[in-house]
Amino acid sequence: MDDIKNKKLLIVDDEKEIRNILDEFLRKEGFNRIFHAATCEEALQVCQTVKPDIAILDVMLPDGDGFSLLTSIRQISNFPVLFLSARGEDEDRLLGLGLGADDYIVKPFLPRELFLRLTAVLRRVYSQPMRDEPPIFNLGNRIIDLGSGTVQYKENEFSLTAKEFALLFKLYENRNRIVTSDALCQAVWGDDYYGFENTLMVHIRRIREKIEADPSNPEFLLTIRGLGYKLMVKEGLT
Repeated sequence: MDDIKNKKLLIVDDEKEIRNILDEFLRKEGFNRIFHAATCEEALQVCQTVKPDIAILDVMLPDGDGFSLLTSIRQISNFPVLFLSARGEDEDRLLGLGLGADDYIVKPFLPRELFLRLTAVLRRVYSQPMRDEPPIFNLGNRIIDLGSGTVQYKENEFSLTAKEFALLFKLYENRNRIVTSDALCQAVWGDDYYGFENTLMVHIRRIREKIEADPSNPEFLLTIRGLGYKLMVKEGLT
C-alpha cells in the first residue's frame, strides 16, 4: 500500500474548496504527491511536466469538460482516471467509462468512498500480477508486447490503455479458451463490476481496432455469443 500511496495524483476541479478538501483528506490517508489544476489547460500542462500516475477529473470545467480533457490526455498518456461529477445520468457515466475512465463517482460523495475507489484502481493498475517476464506474442502481423503495453504494426505503435491492457492480459492468460464477460469485467473493475457490460463491449471494440486487420470481422479476438470472448493465439509464437 505504501508504494501505491507514493504515486503522483492530479486533482482537476475548478472549485478550489473541493480540491483543498480532497487534498487534505488524501494527505491524511498517506498520499503526499498531490498536484492541482483548475482548468483543462492547466491539467494538460501538469500532465506534460509532472507526469501523474492517476487523476481525478471533474466533468464541468471552465474551458471545456472532463470528457474532452480525457481524450486529450489519452494522446500523451495512459494513466488511470476517475471522474468526479455532479452529473450522474447513465449517459454521462457510460460516456466517461467508454472513453477509458477507470471509475465515475457522483457528487455529493463521501471522502472515504473516494479513497477506497481510488486505491482500488491503483491496486488494479499498478499491482497487476505478472508471472515471470511479461509476454510478447504475435497476432498475425502485429506484435503485442504486454511488458510495454503496446501493439506494434509495421512502423506504427499503438499504446494500450490501462483497461485495454487488463482485458488483453486476462484474455492472453486464458488464450484459446472462452473467458466469460463476467470474468473480464471482474478482472478490470473488481467485484463491483455490475453494470459495466456495455462498457466492456466498448473496450473490446477498441482493442480490436489495434490488433485486428479488420475490426468488424475479427480473426483473433472472437465474440462467443451469450458467453464472452476468446483470444486465438497460435502456440509457438509467444
